[in-house]
Amino acid sequence: MAEHNESAAYPVGLRLAGRRVVVLGAGQVAQRRLPALLAAGADVLLISPSATPSVEAMAEAGELRWERRPYRDGDLTDAWYALISTDDPDANRAASAEAEARRVWAVRSDDAAAASAWTPATGRVEGVTVAVLTGSDPRRSAALRDAVVEGLRDGSLTAPHHRARGKGVSLVGGGPGDPDLITVRGRRLLAEADVVIADRLGPRDLLDELPPHVEVIDAAKIPYGRYMAQEAINEALIEHAKAGKAVVRLKGGDPYVFGRGMEEVQALAEHGIPCTVVPGISSTISVPGAAGIPVTHRGVSHEFTVVSGHVAPDDPRSLVDWEAVARMRGTLVLLMSVENSGAIAAELVRHGRAADTPVAVIQEGTTAAQRRVDATLATLGERIAAEGIRPPAVIVVGDVVKVGTAGR
Repeated sequence: MAEHNESAAYPVGLRLAGRRVVVLGAGQVAQRRLPALLAAGADVLLISPSATPSVEAMAEAGELRWERRPYRDGDLTDAWYALISTDDPDANRAASAEAEARRVWAVRSDDAAAASAWTPATGRVEGVTVAVLTGSDPRRSAALRDAVVEGLRDGSLTAPHHRARGKGVSLVGGGPGDPDLITVRGRRLLAEADVVIADRLGPRDLLDELPPHVEVIDAAKIPYGRYMAQEAINEALIEHAKAGKAVVRLKGGDPYVFGRGMEEVQALAEHGIPCTVVPGISSTISVPGAAGIPVTHRGVSHEFTVVSGHVAPDDPRSLVDWEAVARMRGTLVLLMSVENSGAIAAELVRHGRAADTPVAVIQEGTTAAQRRVDATLATLGERIAAEGIRPPAVIVVGDVVKVGTAGR
């Protein structure tokens, strides 16, 4: 008979939906393993005198059945798979022997060498399951798993799709400017794009990482002709999507926070073009945070309000109730407000906000060029002019500015 390697394992994917899985013990090991078993649809029977709060919550929610007692012989009857993870070595050995006798594949948390099955380090991304086994080195398994999953998520590790992709557009929020602050899904979609239509305020450094075949279009330089700027961008999205290309519309911040994202989604829908919206980290929170300013703080601010200041308070087109905004006691975050900052500050003071209310202006937040200028409502306009502040800049009004100053 040929010799066999006792440390070798045959990798296989178990389809456990509707099949009984017995979990012995409800400590940290079970807490880590149960979510994946439940996600696979397994009929989980948990046997343990006690459980961690998280495992107990799963039982209370009806996700599994819990018998509050120690293991006893016969518990693995009709099981397809078992996870043995009690803190009683004798119970673990007895359960392992029962599993062997009943031909039930079993994992043991206390003695992998005595188990009939091993749990791989597993990760999932966009319908792909990555499972890594390295025998007796679980840390290496986890490190390899993490490297592969991260590569798939951020697009640095790709494989061609062998099924035809349908036409469509991905509306991706690129975050406040630092390329590391785009979501992993947004980065992956960028790596799979044929065409990228990018805003000026998007994370420009990411564009340098795109393969040479990707067509990058600067939205600010699209020839508008008889169209308004937004209409021209819509037409470009529609044209490339109808040509069967994978199109990414890369925006700064979040597409739905003063980003005209819904206008683009509606335009695509009128032409029957599907659109995937990928939220982004909004500059309204991230830029103040990068400058050390929390938009809320216990005992200081229980609210924050975000307002666009691209239209001056006295402009008939303004939709902002500045009187109501001035009466609010929390934090005020102003976007696109550099040009009208003086007029906005005066309007807030006129309606009751204290003139000495602290203000911080953060220009090009989260990027290497980030800088912060502090002022008050009374001095905001002149400080912005004196310091040569230019867009993009986020203005934070409220006592949280002093909290951030104290933390610097």
